[in-house]
Amino acid sequence: MRTDSSPGTLPARDHLPAAGAGLPVLDVVIPVHNEEKDLTPCVRRLHEHLSRTFPYAFRITIADNASTDSTPHVAARLAERMTEVRSVRLDRKGRGRALHTVWAASDAPVLAYMDVDLSTDLNALLPLVAPLISGHSDLAIGSRLSRSSRVVRGAKREFISRSYNLILRGSLQARFSDAQCGFKAIRRDVAQVLLPLVEDTGWFFDTELLVLAERAGLRIHEVPVDWIDDPDSTVHIVRTATEDLKGVWRVGRALATGSLPLDRLARPFGDDPRDRDIEDVPQGLARQLVGFCVVGVLSTLFYLLLYSGFRAFTGSQTANGLALLVSAVANTAANRRLTFGVRGRGGAVRHQAQGLVVFGIGLALTSGSLAALNAATGDPAHSTELAVLVAANLAATVLRFLLFRAWVFPDRPSTPSDHHARNLR
Repeated sequence: MRTDSSPGTLPARDHLPAAGAGLPVLDVVIPVHNEEKDLTPCVRRLHEHLSRTFPYAFRITIADNASTDSTPHVAARLAERMTEVRSVRLDRKGRGRALHTVWAASDAPVLAYMDVDLSTDLNALLPLVAPLISGHSDLAIGSRLSRSSRVVRGAKREFISRSYNLILRGSLQARFSDAQCGFKAIRRDVAQVLLPLVEDTGWFFDTELLVLAERAGLRIHEVPVDWIDDPDSTVHIVRTATEDLKGVWRVGRALATGSLPLDRLARPFGDDPRDRDIEDVPQGLARQLVGFCVVGVLSTLFYLLLYSGFRAFTGSQTANGLALLVSAVANTAANRRLTFGVRGRGGAVRHQAQGLVVFGIGLALTSGSLAALNAATGDPAHSTELAVLVAANLAATVLRFLLFRAWVFPDRPSTPSDHHARNLR
């Protein structure tokens, strides 16, 4: 798994401006290897569809990866006859390598690819790329496993596809539904940051790209597609499945060890239209307050449940300490990810240690409140204890937010990409 050469933090998403004459908004890549028979009808059909339905300038790029038949000559002939078509020749095989090479060099703001067999109905192409053009999403994928998708394929491929996606959900906690549908799109600014981290050059390229994007908190749009299996497909199912499982193990290990700098891929925190309408409020503060309050309410309920459970077999001070300790660890982890947008395992131990210091302050406040209550009433009712603890926890919560924001999760120093993001707003 590569961990170097990533350009860094992404800029804020924005609607793509109308392109000038001759400048393509969309670059559709068709990776091919020994497809001399199917290439011409595929390109002609795709070109006709885009010319008739797509409202922006486009380009079709044939990415020939080390074909040994007449595919390069067919591709060159198509590029000569159609101004929107170009051909790229690679001397090494691999679909992932072909996509990586062409996407990295493309000047189009939206990059897509589809398989040469055109198994996916082309009517899904505009819905696929529209969220990327509008700035709503970072990546888009076609899904054959959506309830509204219409798919025609054999039982063997259906079983393998569903089993593979089930493995991804169980091992890598993937939430996208279909990793291997050959119908995807990505914004160029996202590709420039993600591609240096993607190692696979074959069929696992798609899955690796999606897993990294999802773990970085990027938005993935899914489009239900109509799909008809190609009976003449040359994909070797067993070999491909084996390589995919190796890729799952490699990516899972990299995620577990925290060797991927995914926190650098996240868009600037506070990139939310709601933050822009609030004057005289530090950027991102409003969203952090909302996130912290939600986490705080849930943590308080969790704490009260724990306290009530511990109180059944121990004293109030011990129950309070145990409940605070467990809920504090959960609270720090939740605020780290949800409120302050910190991703990856880098600094997690330090953050938990600092969170325990904040926990100590909360423990002092709540324990002091209980001690004062016991001194004043002698034997207070359980409901009275809970009321006092709620009040003490509210005071500790305000202090916790201030310490979290200023000490545990301070704003990172500005970078050139941060300034660029602010200029885009």
